[in-house]
Amino acid sequence: MNKLSDLKPGEKGVIKAINLDGAIKIRMTQLGITEGETVRVEKYAPLGDPIEISIRGYSLCFRKSEAEKIILV
Repeated sequence: MNKLSDLKPGEKGVIKAINLDGAIKIRMTQLGITEGETVRVEKYAPLGDPIEISIRGYSLCFRKSEAEKIILV
């Protein structure tokens, strides 16, 4: 089972599940982080947190702890 946090810069994956609860899951859905979407890791901050990704043509940053809960196909 791959997690978003397992990808290296330049790698892509398709979102299979989002294992977050409450307001953070709702906010991710509002940002377009939904099952079936392709996500690409652009870069990591120098200390590895946060992670910059691109999805649906725009960039977002996630904490590593959030990225660990996004499961990819």
